[in-house]
Amino acid sequence: MQAHELPHRPPPQEGTFDQRVILHGVTWEQYEALLAMRGDSAGVRVAFLEGELELMSPSRDHETIKTIIARLVEAYAEERGLRLDGLGSMTIHSRPKERGVEPDECYEIDGPKPLPDFAIEVLWTSGGLDKLEIYRAFGVREVWIWQDEQIEVHALRGDAYERIARSEILPDLDLPAIAVLATRRDQTGAVREFRRSLRA
Repeated sequence: MQAHELPHRPPPQEGTFDQRVILHGVTWEQYEALLAMRGDSAGVRVAFLEGELELMSPSRDHETIKTIIARLVEAYAEERGLRLDGLGSMTIHSRPKERGVEPDECYEIDGPKPLPDFAIEVLWTSGGLDKLEIYRAFGVREVWIWQDEQIEVHALRGDAYERIARSEILPDLDLPAIAVLATRRDQTGAVREFRRSLRA
């Protein structure tokens, strides 16, 4: 296996960028062994795509943004009386598909399913494996990607993802507002502001 670090945008201060390494020529057995060694300990997310393995240690900013997005989506579901079950960063993997991924957040709507209905990914530092290609193989209905105060929604159409203007799973959810609120340092304040807007 060979490793190299991917380039990233210069951070405004030390420690605000994600640490990411890609390993090439990794077997499925090596991937599973790495997952087993890591266990349930948090800190490093692992993705696998046909022999390429990504190890990503998210920065504080990355984790803050994904957490605020999750809290806002969950607040929306509560205010609208929807059943929304969070699955966190569950490991989704399949040997026949030669793929594995751990979303920043993922959810299922209206009860348990084999796979989440949608996944959320925060793109804070550039580079990494093609997550859409991984999710495509599992048939995840939508993937939301936050980047630069915007959330792109990618909906599965047959065997490929298509970017769409708004979520079809939660069509009334104001994703542009969530994308901006996700950069707030005061998480509780952001959730309160969002709830007020929903009740207005």
